[in-house]
Amino acid sequence: MNMNELNEVEMRIWNMWKGSFKQIFGRVVKEMSEYTGLSEGDFGVLDRLVQFGNGKLRQQELAESMGWDKSRLSHHLTRMEKRGLVLRKPLDTDRGVQVIITSAGKSALDDALPIVSKAIRKHFLDLLTDQDIDSITKLAERTKKNASLSCKDPSP
Repeated sequence: MNMNELNEVEMRIWNMWKGSFKQIFGRVVKEMSEYTGLSEGDFGVLDRLVQFGNGKLRQQELAESMGWDKSRLSHHLTRMEKRGLVLRKPLDTDRGVQVIITSAGKSALDDALPIVSKAIRKHFLDLLTDQDIDSITKLAERTKKNASLSCKDPSP
């Protein structure tokens, strides 16, 4: 078999993995959005500002942490600014921009966190055994390690 092709079993495993993740993630995002009005992107921005920057981050660092290009993040931040969730300030020391969570943004995040936690528990964690958790942890560590080693490899 050509190493550049997947056999039927390998393709089925890959599709099951992708489908399962998308389904769980979609349910979590749907519940969060229904109860809070935040989108997946809104939550990602607010959560990263608090987790990685104690409430503020350079816009470039935020874009990198989300895997978004500068343009996508800039447009999203404009919408979030209009809703009062964040504000942007030019940095005095260079040409960068700092993104800052507002009190309304912090409140929205605080309201969303228990809903997200409950949804993750309901749609994922409660379905797992201790053995499942151990297996998933090992798989995640192995694939993350492999991904970081091959990030210079341009192949998909």
